[in-house]
Amino acid sequence: MGHREDLLVGAKRCLIEKGYGRTTTRDIVAASGANLASIGYHYGSKDALLNAALLEALDESGKEISPTEVTEVGPNATPVERFEAAWSQIVDKYNTNRQLLLASFEVFAQVDRVPELKPALADGVEQGRRAMAELFQNIAGEDAEDMDEESLHAVGAFFQALATGVMAQFLVDPERAPSGRDLTLALRAMLTWSASTPEAPEAAEAPEAPEA
Repeated sequence: MGHREDLLVGAKRCLIEKGYGRTTTRDIVAASGANLASIGYHYGSKDALLNAALLEALDESGKEISPTEVTEVGPNATPVERFEAAWSQIVDKYNTNRQLLLASFEVFAQVDRVPELKPALADGVEQGRRAMAELFQNIAGEDAEDMDEESLHAVGAFFQALATGVMAQFLVDPERAPSGRDLTLALRAMLTWSASTPEAPEAAEAPEAPEA
């Protein structure tokens, strides 16, 4: 690799080990093996290099911890069984990629401080929604074939919100963070509640006003 690539790798390593705010120029130089002048030559500034490293770390973490396929499940598994397998798979990724999770949260913490990152971050979030919508389609199987784009987008956003919430709980309290089994129990409970809840009756027509 050349100095440009070395700097990017070193900056990503610093983000994971030290975080965005605590990383210094000297840290990047030590981690990359490049020289101080090469930062300005290739990226213009330390901040520009860290921003590039943040975006690449976000892309890598998304691919690593957000699978779109369901593995380790039999061909005759039900959608609920595939749901549990998929989320168990995601939670397992959290267990082995804690530093990547921290780096991901570090990215979003920079939105207001570094507004030029916002468009790229927004694109990354949208890609995440699409990936989660694809995961849902693989979970639901034939039941998802007739879903319109608006509904798929909404489900992708819901799954992404669920993943982010589980991720935050895992970082704070990994021992009590929800597992794939826990999420499935919650899903079954909500499905049971939904099936047992009567639909609201249609609103009665308002009586006509009496003639004067």
